[in-house]
Amino acid sequence: MGVSGRRKGTKTDMAAFSSTGRRFSGAGRASGVGAMLLGLSLLGACTTIENGLQEAAGVEASKAAYLPGPTREPVTFENLQKADPQSSIGRSQHPKILQAYGGAYSDPKLEQTLAGIVGRLSAVTDDPNRVYRITVLNSPNVNAFALPGGYLYVTRGLLALANDSAEVAAVLAHEMAHVTANHGIERQKREEAAEIAGRVVTEVLASDSAGRAALARGRLNLASFSRNQELQADALGIRQTGRAGYDAFAASRFLRAMDSYSHFRTAFQADDPNLDFLASHPAAPQRVELAERHAREFGMNGTGLTDRDRYLNGIDGMLFGDSAVEGYVRNRSFYHPGLGITFDVPAGFVIDNTAEAVLATGPGDTAIRFDGVALPRSSGLVDYIKSGWIGGLDVGSIRELRIAGLDAVSARAAGGEYVFDVTVIRVGDQVYRFLTALPAASDASVGQIAGTVANSFRRLSAEEQASLKPLRIRIVAASSGDTAQSISNRMIGVDRKLEMFQLLNDLKPASTLKVGGRYKIIAE
Repeated sequence: MGVSGRRKGTKTDMAAFSSTGRRFSGAGRASGVGAMLLGLSLLGACTTIENGLQEAAGVEASKAAYLPGPTREPVTFENLQKADPQSSIGRSQHPKILQAYGGAYSDPKLEQTLAGIVGRLSAVTDDPNRVYRITVLNSPNVNAFALPGGYLYVTRGLLALANDSAEVAAVLAHEMAHVTANHGIERQKREEAAEIAGRVVTEVLASDSAGRAALARGRLNLASFSRNQELQADALGIRQTGRAGYDAFAASRFLRAMDSYSHFRTAFQADDPNLDFLASHPAAPQRVELAERHAREFGMNGTGLTDRDRYLNGIDGMLFGDSAVEGYVRNRSFYHPGLGITFDVPAGFVIDNTAEAVLATGPGDTAIRFDGVALPRSSGLVDYIKSGWIGGLDVGSIRELRIAGLDAVSARAAGGEYVFDVTVIRVGDQVYRFLTALPAASDASVGQIAGTVANSFRRLSAEEQASLKPLRIRIVAASSGDTAQSISNRMIGVDRKLEMFQLLNDLKPASTLKVGGRYKIIAE
């Protein structure tokens, strides 16, 4: 399971700029893992399955499969996993996953909650000899995935969106189904075959239209194969969730929540998801319909366990959004306490703090990218602008500036159907770069928008740096007279507070709050 969305124009908008340097010269998140790993969305934060098994009632037979043998080796995930021939795959890729997702998020209370859910699911698995290791990834993205060998991953962003143990159980059972069905292995084999076919067509049959058509059909088949995997994992996971006693309708409920979150975060994505016909996941409506059909095998909606209170206790205080290492997004502002910098974007823009850069998208197909690179003080900013990393540079447009008392240089560029403004600002041995892209028809606007954003850049005072704190999920109880609006007003650091409150708590616009009911808000 995962949420994906494309912002219109972002890829094209930035095509004029070559990729040089790393984000903030190592101050930001690590670069993404390879495509093979992404295809497969607790050392510190790890919890082995035996802790969860102790909490599941009536599972003595299942627990026996996980007990140590006569050698009396310690009961650890690594020792229990030895008999799994696929364990080497997950073990070798686990460090790369941690690097790509900001490491493991450690919270003993949360880990115990998740261990109980995985233990309950494992007690009714069709693969009783398999052991699992669940890692909470320190990422605000909404994602979960699995690697061969029993490695399960869920981001704290997904845990923030979930509303009860049943929804998390549905997610984890889906990923456990991928492992049980060997989908990761099958997918890897299919991708390797597709890569070989692609090389043949490219290198040998470049002029053969029939060969190119065959390659296109192969890619469609590969996408269909992946969609079939997802639907199979949905079916297997829902059955496992229901057998474990959880609300089997939690899967369809959470699929809707993820779809709503996707639209909330990607306001500029394509309106018709069917246009992305090579997408690896089925469209949400199809998955929801099938998920509800499978859930009906276990009775009417609401007949299973949700375990909401225990889950809310587990996530109370969990970090929400970005960490201090990545910088914080607060409404239309970006703050980085470690680097001591901040800037704002205009009204109507949405900031996305990604692994590689800070991105902002706005009206009129506008895109802004912000990152940083190291540059020795002996190197001039004008020479840096002209050094070749900007495609289509208009050398005559280069201007030296002062922004917030700092040396800066701006210039214009053009590429394809877009115009660009690039502004670089020096802070010591670091250069921060703003890249603003608009359609060529908006040529007159690019300088104005770019100037507004770049001129908002400044260094933070020591007091401001010290006052910045991460956002967290807080659980509050509704009092008499409370409404969604009144409680959402308590939230800080987020835009569209009411919409976010409703989304986090799976509330409809007309929903009324229950007196004494517990709800998630975002606060420090």
